[in-house]
Amino acid sequence: MTPGIHLLHKPVGPTSFSVVQTCIKSLKPAPGHRPPRICHGGTLDPFASGLLLILVEPATRLFDYLHDIPKTYEAVVRWGIETDNGDPQGAVVSNGDASALSAGQLDAALASFVGWRDQTPHATSARRVDGERAYIKAHRGETVVMPPAKVYLHEAAWLSHDLPNSSRLRLTVRGGYYVRALGRDLGRLLGCGAHLCELRRASIGPWVDPGLDNVVEINGRGLLPWAQARVLTDQEVGDLRERGTIGMGTLQPPEWNVPEGFPPPGGIVRGFHREKFCFLLEKLEIQLKVVTALRGGL
Repeated sequence: MTPGIHLLHKPVGPTSFSVVQTCIKSLKPAPGHRPPRICHGGTLDPFASGLLLILVEPATRLFDYLHDIPKTYEAVVRWGIETDNGDPQGAVVSNGDASALSAGQLDAALASFVGWRDQTPHATSARRVDGERAYIKAHRGETVVMPPAKVYLHEAAWLSHDLPNSSRLRLTVRGGYYVRALGRDLGRLLGCGAHLCELRRASIGPWVDPGLDNVVEINGRGLLPWAQARVLTDQEVGDLRERGTIGMGTLQPPEWNVPEGFPPPGGIVRGFHREKFCFLLEKLEIQLKVVTALRGGL
């Protein structure tokens, strides 16, 4: 796995962390060299499948810039049962009567969650509480109080219904959204309880799930294509390394745009030198300032 972002399909079963560990073990460093830096670009629960981003070497520095872009999921909501973690592997905490559910009711309930809303994730989520992942605390048996967070649901639609048992849903969200929490909250709003029995991440920004046993490598202009770009001269690269700033110059538009109405991503600028992505830059009045240097380029 060369430096860049790699698109993988995570099947149901393994954790995102275990996939990263498998990638690390497959890359044997030369004697005397450190193991490569690798991380994933957003957790998928063990019961979930779909697109997992693997960030390699300097691309690990791009992690924070993957939060603001749209992520699309497909989920199956199981009506009448709420579990403690919102998925089929959790303990049942309540049962309800879903026999009266109708497609019209479900449309109205789903519409009420569109836009910016407060959402409280499950205690088994990957969100940090007091500097530690909530699920680690929960697995130790600690009582975890999850604070609500502001999240964004761009659009959602039911694809099919098998009432009163289940319904299939497709939704597009901003990073930080918990689809398991949406399933739980829909069940509570409708008075019958619910959890997710299937979840698949179909896409992140312009990148789609490549399918089982396929890997797609992204580098160069394909990285963060929703951000503006700036072509750098040799002199400007030297200035950035020495002073950390250059003139604004001519900024090129993004190669990919978020959907209409979606909150625009942060105003980062990609700096390219000899066709390699070498710097993350931010606008500072009439200048560009280095946020991160991507050593060796991508």
